[in-house]
Amino acid sequence: MSKLDELKQQLRGSIAPIITPFKEDDAVDHDTLKDLINWHIESGSHGISVTGTTGEPSSLTLEERVEVMETAMKTVNGRVPFVPGTGSTNHQETLYLTKKAKEIGADAAMVIVPYYNKPSQHALYKHFKTIADTVDIPIIIYNIPGRTAVNMDVKTIARLNEDCENIIGIKESNKDFEHVNRVLLNCGRDFLLYSGIELLCYPMLAIGGAGYISATANIMPGRVADVYNYWANGDVAKAQELHYDLMPLNDVLFKDTNPAPLKAALGMMNRIHPNLRLPMDLPSEELQKEIRSVLDHYGLLSKNVGSHA
Repeated sequence: MSKLDELKQQLRGSIAPIITPFKEDDAVDHDTLKDLINWHIESGSHGISVTGTTGEPSSLTLEERVEVMETAMKTVNGRVPFVPGTGSTNHQETLYLTKKAKEIGADAAMVIVPYYNKPSQHALYKHFKTIADTVDIPIIIYNIPGRTAVNMDVKTIARLNEDCENIIGIKESNKDFEHVNRVLLNCGRDFLLYSGIELLCYPMLAIGGAGYISATANIMPGRVADVYNYWANGDVAKAQELHYDLMPLNDVLFKDTNPAPLKAALGMMNRIHPNLRLPMDLPSEELQKEIRSVLDHYGLLSKNVGSHA
C-alpha cells in the first residue's frame, strides 16, 4: 500500500473543525486552542482541522492563520491526522498557505472553493490544478456553495480527481444529496467524501462517504465521533439513534451564521471567551437563550470546566 493510500485509510470519521478562540482583546488565544484540541483528541475525534469556515479564516491575517496552523500541528503531535484549511479568495494566498501546511508537516490541506469571486468551472479547474501541481501535499477540496456563491460541478471535481493524484477528496457542504451521490459515482468509491452539512453526516456514510467535518463536534466531540464509530462497527441502529439525538443541537447552532452560535455555546460551557471579530458577532439575546436551553437539554451546562468567564 502506498503512503497516499495509507493516509486515505486514516482520514476517516469525524475530522473536527476547531474554532479559533479569541481573548477579550480580540488576540488569538493559543492556550485555549491547545486545550480545545487536546479535549477533542481525548474525546475521540478522529482528526483535527483549523482555519476552515468554523475557524473564521477571513477574520485572521495571513500571519495569524500560519500561527494557528503551527500551534495546532504542535498540539496534535501526530496523535490524529491534521488537515488545516488553506484556501482563500486570493490564489497566491492559497498557494502560500498550502505551502506552509506542507512545511509544518500537515497530513493534508483543505482548500475552499474561492468565495466572493464566483469563478467559472474552467477557472476553478485551473485554480485547483495549479495548487495541486505546485504543492506536494494531499488536497481535499472544500465545496460550500452557500458561502462561496458558486457550486463546483461534479464534472469539474471528476476532472481534477483524474488529472491530479494528490487531490484525494472533497468536503461537501452541499444540501443537494443527488450531487454528492454523483461525486462518488464519477470520482470512484475510493475518493474521500466528507459531509459538511450536519444533517447529512450520517446519510453520507450510507452512500460510502469517508466521514464528516461537522461544526457540532466543537460542542460534543465524543458523541459526534460515535456516529461514525457505530456505523463502522456495523451498529446501524445506534448510529441512527445518535444522528437523531444530535438534531436539536445541530439545528440551533445554525440559526445564525456559523460560528456565532457555536462560540456563544462554548462560552456558556465555559470553554472559551465567546468573542468573534467584527463583522461577525454573537447571536441575539433571544437566540442565546434558546442555545442555553438546548445545551441544558443535553446536560452540557453542568459540566463547566476551565477558567473562562
